[in-house]
Amino acid sequence: MSNQAVDVEILGKMTRVNCPAGQESSLLVAAEDLNRRLKEMAERTKVTNEVQLLTFAALNVCYELNNQSQQRSGEEQAVIERLEKLTASLEQALVNISPTER
Repeated sequence: MSNQAVDVEILGKMTRVNCPAGQESSLLVAAEDLNRRLKEMAERTKVTNEVQLLTFAALNVCYELNNQSQQRSGEEQAVIERLEKLTASLEQALVNISPTER
């Protein structure tokens, strides 16, 4: 699969970015999200240094991803535990069935 060059605007500056063909719209949505976050952060914090803004935004995104990953891991563990309980219940039910009922 070939890469496609896409122009994105971040903090008023155009940047050309390569992405896999067919993923251009996802890249544009991500760029719009990043640009919105940076503008909101600049307004909220009054930070004007682009490197600081980008650093803070990167840390915020990593923090959000880490939280989502931990939450997903907890949910996966809960599903595994429920499946184990269900399996144990089914196995016990099969043990309790008399040979004539099988």
